Amino acid sequence: MTLVEGGVMLNAFVDPSVPVASVMEELEAMAEELENFLAAEPDERLRFDGLLRIFYRQWNFRGDAEQFFSSENAFIDKVLEQRKGIPITLGAILMYFADRLSLPISPVAFPTQLILRADWNDGMVEFYNPFDGECVSTRTLEGWIIGQSGPLARLEQSNLLPTDNATLVGRWLSVIKSALLREEQYSQALRCSEMALTFDPDNPYEIRDRGYIYQQLDCDWVAASDYEYFIEQCPDDPASELLKLQVRALTEAQPILH
Repeated sequence: MTLVEGGVMLNAFVDPSVPVASVMEELEAMAEELENFLAAEPDERLRFDGLLRIFYRQWNFRGDAEQFFSSENAFIDKVLEQRKGIPITLGAILMYFADRLSLPISPVAFPTQLILRADWNDGMVEFYNPFDGECVSTRTLEGWIIGQSGPLARLEQSNLLPTDNATLVGRWLSVIKSALLREEQYSQALRCSEMALTFDPDNPYEIRDRGYIYQQLDCDWVAASDYEYFIEQCPDDPASELLKLQVRALTEAQPILH
């Protein structure tokens, strides 16, 4: 499965109304249009420049700086409709087209966001920001690392290696869940949490998050059970003391037995 196909399937799991077939048909039609324009170009860099030009200028895809954290930016069907998104969705679409054009482009799960890595035939390696299609230097990437982790952080070569699609889809799932929680769409956020737990069923932090979602859905006793698991597994975490108070409050009302 390509990254964008995995993302569309993920989108459909979270929101069953996502039109998977029509999304893939639209991507296929766009890929064929690109192939008609660019496939005959023998120089891979010119082919990639053409892809970026069509994608960002002709088709007007762009990063959504105004509503970056909107859940719509994490759903491929919405990104295709509105022509705006975030690095993971724009990058997944770009990767799909790059593969069709036989370009040496790989996705990288950089600590701050998805970036694209180009390994050219002459041995040169370049990195691109799918948010705007611009080439980014390693100095800029190091600045991103420092901005996220502090002045002592340094750019490591491991930060720049290609990442497998399964890891990227897992990161995508986390992005969707965070956006849905921010928008108080708890039923869909619960689907994200349940999916994450199918891959890592004993993850105490994911179980804690699920407990929070259950609490918002008024499933107090289930929420308390998840919180208790987190407290047991992570007794030294600062959140545990606060969650003990939550458990006490959630379990004060005894269930009525008939």
